Amino acid sequence: MMTVAAARQLRDGTACFVGIGLPSTAANLARATHAPNLVLIYESGCLGAKPDRLPLSIGDGILADTADAVVSVPEVFNYWLQPGRIDVGFLGAAQLDRYGNINTTVIGGDYDDPSVRLPGAGGAPEIAASCGEVVVIVRQNLRTFVERVDFVTSVGYGAGPGDRERLGLRGGGPRVVITDLGVLEPDPVSCELTLTRLHPGVTTDQARAATGWDLAVAERLTTGDPPTRYELTRMRALTATTRENGRGGT
Repeated sequence: MMTVAAARQLRDGTACFVGIGLPSTAANLARATHAPNLVLIYESGCLGAKPDRLPLSIGDGILADTADAVVSVPEVFNYWLQPGRIDVGFLGAAQLDRYGNINTTVIGGDYDDPSVRLPGAGGAPEIAASCGEVVVIVRQNLRTFVERVDFVTSVGYGAGPGDRERLGLRGGGPRVVITDLGVLEPDPVSCELTLTRLHPGVTTDQARAATGWDLAVAERLTTGDPPTRYELTRMRALTATTRENGRGGT
């Protein structure tokens, strides 16, 4: 459900900054179904990659082999991402708060002596700051959906309306958060993440119980359509080819 919901967010002809894992699966599924002209940009410098299977990493040779161009990593960030030339960026999160701020740095204690030190920022701050919009993909539970993140790695809407503008951030911020329970979108006035759509079989009470703040729910809460047979077939084909390639060691 998460993969298909994320794929459906991607429009044909847009440029998408893709990470490995579920974002890559979603982007390649979109390209294989409703968005054949989606431009996939990988952090390794591959622009317009067209893999016929899911890449095993951002350094997978199939990305360079099928790309329109291969440039340096600094050029991806300095020329494509930071000037606002990428329409959509994907992000995950170890912690996420009601204003879409993301933590992937430290949990508990202070920065110098945390309970857990996470992998860190990578390119996430630039993605959050500069992409036209951000799609966050994360499982919804009390450990992740917290009242206030322990550290702001990537800015969503800060403390509310106007913070992105005050910080001079070019991008539009997180437009949608896709979880294993449903979809959240920022309120147009308060910028607070609001539950707008549930996945089939999920209840509002389940979503609220998995959230560390008083979750706002849209007046017109909807239920998303389940994956179609076509979407499932294409996704299974992508993942099956990747498993075969991984076993082959190529």
